[in-house]
Order: sequence, then C-alpha cells, then structure tokens
Amino acid sequence: MKPKLALLAAALATAVATATVAVAIPAPASAATLNQVTNFGDNPSNLQMHLYVPDSVASRPALLLALHYCTGSGPALHTGFPLSSLADRYGYIVIYPSVTRSSKCWDVSSPQALRRDGGSDPIGLKSMIDYVRQRYAVDTSRIVAAGFSSGAMMTNVMLGLYPEVFAAGVSSSGVPFGCFATANGSEWNSECSGGRITKTAQQWGDLVRNAYPGYAGQRPRMQIWHGTTDTTLSYVNFGEQIKQWTNLHGLSQTPAYTDYPQSSATRTRYGGTGGTVPVEAISFQGYGHSIPFDGAQAIRFLGLDNASPTTPPPTTPAPTTPAPTTPTPGPGGCSASVSLSSWTGGFVATVRVTAGSSGTSGWTVSMSLPAGASVTNTWSASASGSVGTVRFVNVSYNGRLSPGQVTEFGFQGNGSGSGMTPTCSAS
Repeated sequence: MKPKLALLAAALATAVATATVAVAIPAPASAATLNQVTNFGDNPSNLQMHLYVPDSVASRPALLLALHYCTGSGPALHTGFPLSSLADRYGYIVIYPSVTRSSKCWDVSSPQALRRDGGSDPIGLKSMIDYVRQRYAVDTSRIVAAGFSSGAMMTNVMLGLYPEVFAAGVSSSGVPFGCFATANGSEWNSECSGGRITKTAQQWGDLVRNAYPGYAGQRPRMQIWHGTTDTTLSYVNFGEQIKQWTNLHGLSQTPAYTDYPQSSATRTRYGGTGGTVPVEAISFQGYGHSIPFDGAQAIRFLGLDNASPTTPPPTTPAPTTPAPTTPTPGPGGCSASVSLSSWTGGFVATVRVTAGSSGTSGWTVSMSLPAGASVTNTWSASASGSVGTVRFVNVSYNGRLSPGQVTEFGFQGNGSGSGMTPTCSAS
C-alpha cells in the first residue's frame, strides 16, 4: 500500500473506534441480516454490493448509500456504525458498497470518476441504487448518501454527478468535489490532503457544474463534519466544502444560525435555521481525523427519522414520534412541550419553548424523568443533572425570544421518556 494511503488507513482505524464509542446506543432487536447482491448492473470497477433491509421496512422506504473509509468495506461499516440499527427504528434501506482495489479507497481522483456517466466507481454505485429502486417502493425524494473519509469524498462526488438522484448527503472528514483530482493515475493528492488547494466559492461550484453541464435543477442538501486538528485530510477542506455547497445553493457563506450540539462541537447552518437547511457544518475543536460522529444527528439531517416501519419487529415495538402539542404561552413567561422518538431502551426528545407576551431574556425548562431514565446527550441547551428532575437552561444564542417566538432544544436518553411533562420559567 502507498505510504499516504497507509497513513490514512491508520488514522481511520482510530476513527472507527472513536465513532463506534460515540454512537453506541441501545438498538431494537432484529433478525435482519446483511446480504450480498451480485449482478446488480453496470459495474466497471468491480465493486461489491451488500444490502440491509430491516425486518420492518417502511411502506415507502428511504434509501441510504453508505460509503466506507480507505481499507474498509461495506460490512465493516455495517458493524462499526449505527446506520443499520437506526434503519431498524425508521424503516429505511441501506446499500453498503465495497471497493475491491488494493487500497480499498474510492476513486475520487480520475477524470472518469469526476464526469457524469464517465466511468469507474460512480457508475457501479448508481447501478446499485437503480437495482434497489426496481425492487422496492423507494421514496425517490429520500435517496441520500453518507460517507467517511474516502467515503466522504465519494459522497461529494456522487451528489455532484447525480444531483437529481440524491436529496441530501453527509460528508464526515472529507474534501470538496474535484479537490483530489489527479492526471497521473495516482489515487492520492497530497496538495488537497494537506490543505494547499483553495478556491473561491464560485470556482468550487463551477467544478461541480462542469461535471454535469446543463443541469439547472435543485442541488442536494449537504451536512459536513470535520476536526480542527485533522492532519490526514486538512481542516482547510472543511471550509472549502462549505464554499462549494453554499455556492451550489446560491447562498452566502455567512451562517444563518450557530449552536453547539455536542461537546467541543460548533454547528453552523446556511440558508435557514431549521434542521433540514441546504448546508449544515459541524466542526470539532481539538479533534483530528477521528471525531465523535453522531449517527442519530446525521440521520435527522438526512430526513430518515420521520417514517415509522409498516409493522413492528417481532420483539420490539415500532418507533413512534407523537406530534407535539402546541403550547399556549403564559402572559409574561414561557411554555414548553415535548415530543418523543422512542425505542426499546432509549429515546430522543425534542422540546419546543414558546415565549409569552413579554418575551424572554433567558429561559429554564424543568422536567422530571421517569424512574430508570437518564439524559446522555443534550443539544441547544445546557443540562443540570441527568436523572430525576433535570433542568435545561438556554445557551447563548437562543435565550432571548420575542413575544410568541419559538425555539427548540433536544436531548437523548436511556430508558423510557414516556410521561415527561416540561415546565418553563422565563427571565
């Protein structure tokens, strides 16, 4: 293996270990298995295909293309990340492709791979998607991709080449479309990996547009993750990806919203403030190529967490997401309501805070957790305590609310969140 690819492999071994710990959460029991598919269509670079279909697939399932890191494989991604366990909850289907060339890295550098229908890996990946669409009632408005390192680079490539196919993508520790391009047959571009290739937003956008000339339709949404001290694929590439995707969406590079969803993490949103904005970027201060990737947060951005399976698994109730009630704000304070997405052994709660007639300069939401329940992760609020009565206090950017204005925060918990009733006080 080439020295640079060996370095990437070593970094990814650490990254997988970290990511697995960061997202290890209880999952529903499932008898579903990962199955290899052969003869799935045009496949010029001899990719392998594995498919995960949960026991309780939704009537109109979303489809996720999950792209592994260098030296990895589809089955390794299946076991090392929670994408399949989350599919058990939400009923979507996962394609796990594998590279068979010696480096096990995706071709994101050759001229063929960077031109629509030009050849190499993108052709085989598109064939896999077409294969699944022909056999399942896939919701074509929810075909998405997620990738890690080399797979993140390929996520950028696939969304750039086939914008009409994909609704959204997640790029974790990757580089922009076209950054890794080489003309000598090399898989590795040291200038790009070292952060020495920078362009204007327009130039980055033009690279994508020129790969599929004449396309004038909607571009996929993109979520970008990166660590600030990454020495394998420089953190410079984080900002260059933001330039590229904001330009493709015709957006300013100035974020419309900033918050802090995880420890050491800063999240910026472009083109809106909600959870399904055109571009979202999550930066981890002090982390390298190994970052605490949160699979549940990625699935929320991709829009895969809003459809329940048609039938419950044999041993586990199907996930439910009750619609939140609309709170009636108090005359001078605030009110709060909670909605849950639950599974056996855990839940995610989304809390809506509504300001009263006087607005707020700050707010506190108190909630009594059922016996055995505990808070494990909080975003867009600061939690005091993790069991019993937990107090959630606004963070710097969402405490000041105008009369009637609404903000949201969320938390993940172990146990059952059933029956929680929030109370809100304003300052």
